[in-house]
Amino acid sequence: MKFHVPKMSCGHCTAAIQKGIKAKDPTAEVTTELETRNVLVTSRLAQADVQQAILDAGYEATAA
Repeated sequence: MKFHVPKMSCGHCTAAIQKGIKAKDPTAEVTTELETRNVLVTSRLAQADVQQAILDAGYEATAA
């Protein structure tokens, strides 16, 4: 899954997003790209659940 997170701008942002997703799926693989503000996720969770985890971490995300 790929999400665009426009307000992700620093290492703290990426850590918060990764932590939020891994709280719901500890086995998830999360890659963040600060340059493009994209988050790539491999998870057993549904796309909506991953998007909600990012929102719960404080960041709006749209499917990319």
